[in-house]
Amino acid sequence: MGLWRWRKRGPKASRRYPVPLTVHQLWMVSLSAPVSRDRGASRTTLYPFTRVDDDSARRWLADQWEITSREQLVGRLDDLSRSGYRARAYRLTGVSPLAWDAALYVDIARRGFACGLIGESDAWTALKNIVPAVAGTYGSWREYADHYLLGRQVWRDGLRGTEDARFPAPQAVADEYLRSLLDPANRASPWNLAPWDTISHPDRTR
Repeated sequence: MGLWRWRKRGPKASRRYPVPLTVHQLWMVSLSAPVSRDRGASRTTLYPFTRVDDDSARRWLADQWEITSREQLVGRLDDLSRSGYRARAYRLTGVSPLAWDAALYVDIARRGFACGLIGESDAWTALKNIVPAVAGTYGSWREYADHYLLGRQVWRDGLRGTEDARFPAPQAVADEYLRSLLDPANRASPWNLAPWDTISHPDRTR
């Protein structure tokens, strides 16, 4: 008889955070949608998972970003907002893909909130801080997606020859996922639930 490890699933995150996001909040959370490909990821809540799993957020920040404290989290967010990976991308391509850094920025902020490194109000403040730059750079989710993919490609190319080269999913996987987010027929896509121009109009409840 084979052995297997059973892990208790946490309660639904919607039970801990039952108040739905406003359309502006959903738009801000949706900046990280390209990064949220995992089956258990939530794309419509500030909490990054569909079920409560604070430990996963903590492990991911430590393993992928070497973030284990509030100070490290704030420092990483500051770096991504100021220059991030787009500085290297600009040197190589002549294009500065803010979308790649913005997606990572929002993803890190959400996970930092999930594991308690920052509170909910601080997480929303962090997300609001990136909005002017993103909204002023792009005119649609498609433009945002194109720059995200460019930034991801430059990042993947930079991993060649290192022990992390096999870590990221193939570019084709990211391409297909972005196509699904942009598909007008995809009712589950947060980009359809919060169209790009949402952030330019008065906020409202959903």
